[in-house]
Amino acid sequence: MIEPATLLIFIVSALALLAIPGPSVLYIVARSVQQGRQAGLVSALGVGVGSLVHIFAAAAGLSALLLSSALAFTVVKVLGAAYLVYLGIRTMLERANPQDDTQVPPQALAKVFTQGIIVNALNPKTALFFLAFLPQFVHPQAGPVLIQILLLGAVFVVLGVLSDSMYALLGGWLARRLRQNQTFMRRQKYLTGGVYLALGAVTVGIRESH
Repeated sequence: MIEPATLLIFIVSALALLAIPGPSVLYIVARSVQQGRQAGLVSALGVGVGSLVHIFAAAAGLSALLLSSALAFTVVKVLGAAYLVYLGIRTMLERANPQDDTQVPPQALAKVFTQGIIVNALNPKTALFFLAFLPQFVHPQAGPVLIQILLLGAVFVVLGVLSDSMYALLGGWLARRLRQNQTFMRRQKYLTGGVYLALGAVTVGIRESH
């Protein structure tokens, strides 16, 4: 069983890390600005589920295998970057609503949720983070290591979803203000698509830790 003091230190450390906006936050804010806070919140939930994929992989030792293989690391990295580039290009090419040439038709929330999962699940940097961070708070004498990793990972995901949801709400608030600006609304899809393309470029630039 994880000691309460260890869990408290883990929570404080996790909150400190989550306070620093990363690529997933930029993705969530961009989604909120594009489609509103509901889509942003759904994206945050999808990103959280994507983190669970990495946590289970770390617990099963798959993340270590991924990061020890240059080929596997590169394949996942390229797939993640390619998906972000695909989202960026598709967003830029979306046709506006015929009734309002400044509005891009919203995507189904199920699709938004799925995209959030894929974006985070195909980010090898997330795998690297969990593989490096979670073991710092695992003590073999406290019980099965697998259970400890899963428990700590679940706590981190809950904190992450809560943190990301705040950014989603902020993005939604910002979107409501910006919708009054017709120039922004006409360029919105290009700005959002540009964020996705930039995130794709960042993903390509990720290097192995060894």
